[in-house]
Amino acid sequence: MNNHKHTNHLINETSPYLLQHAHNPVNWYSWNQESLQLAKEKDMPILLSIGYSSCHWCHVMERESFENEAIAKLMNDNFICIKVDREERPDLDEIYMEAVQAMTSSGGWPMTVFLTPELKPFFGGTYFPPEDMYGRPGFTTVLNSVSKFYKEERKKVEVYSDQVMGFLNQISEIKSSENILDSGVFYKSYKYLRDSFDSKNGGFGGAPKFPQAMLLSFLMRYWRRTGDSEVLEAVEHNLKNMAEGGIYDQLGGGFHRYSVDEKWLVPHFEKMLYDNALLSKAYLEAYQITKKELYRRIAEGTLDYVLREMYNPE
Repeated sequence: MNNHKHTNHLINETSPYLLQHAHNPVNWYSWNQESLQLAKEKDMPILLSIGYSSCHWCHVMERESFENEAIAKLMNDNFICIKVDREERPDLDEIYMEAVQAMTSSGGWPMTVFLTPELKPFFGGTYFPPEDMYGRPGFTTVLNSVSKFYKEERKKVEVYSDQVMGFLNQISEIKSSENILDSGVFYKSYKYLRDSFDSKNGGFGGAPKFPQAMLLSFLMRYWRRTGDSEVLEAVEHNLKNMAEGGIYDQLGGGFHRYSVDEKWLVPHFEKMLYDNALLSKAYLEAYQITKKELYRRIAEGTLDYVLREMYNPE
């Protein structure tokens, strides 16, 4: 039962996510000095793939691409392939997520980043289907295009990767300011949120729609400071629609990570500890303000779910 056709360097790791990929035909390495040095010695670009064990689309991309022997051969022949568990290395995840967002204006997992041997990103994205579909380039297309670009347009690779690094260095700098911080920043923040608020369904922006617990907590504090009844009405509209929608588990309690539609109806089926921590607090604060039993019930149901399903005695 333990015979596998393929075994790669991840077999000696302890991360459940990395071990999940230990028998892919991809010659995966973990992020370590050996793999980084190998990229320099072979002068090969790095294909960095970052995800985590409970990520739905990470499993999809593994099944479609990383278990596909033809795609794995393309990866092995042209790249040093490195897998990273974002729960094990949040520092790497943060750095390269900034890079992907800078290059594509979006982010998420699985995250796919192509680096020079000097670890400078020059192309990236998130989930790629195996072939061109869904309006996305297929992973096969991406691999061939990036490999060709790296081999034939090396100067452009260096220029572009330097531009990305310059942007990352710029946003990481903490610049001092002589401007005095005043309460006007609260109104500016509220105005920005008001302009992006979905007055019909609650929440901010369109689909997919994420529960923004920290923004709701800010708005409740802004209401407390100003007494503006429209602010509290917006918060309650958001909380009520989430509580009565599919993003909240009506049977088991707790919130899913996001809704795939703008109505909070169809959830993305994974629950994150940090989301439930922040949302239980937001509903508790709403209960403290309004004394409405709905908010207390949702807060308690969320905490009950966490204690029942996510708590480990150790």
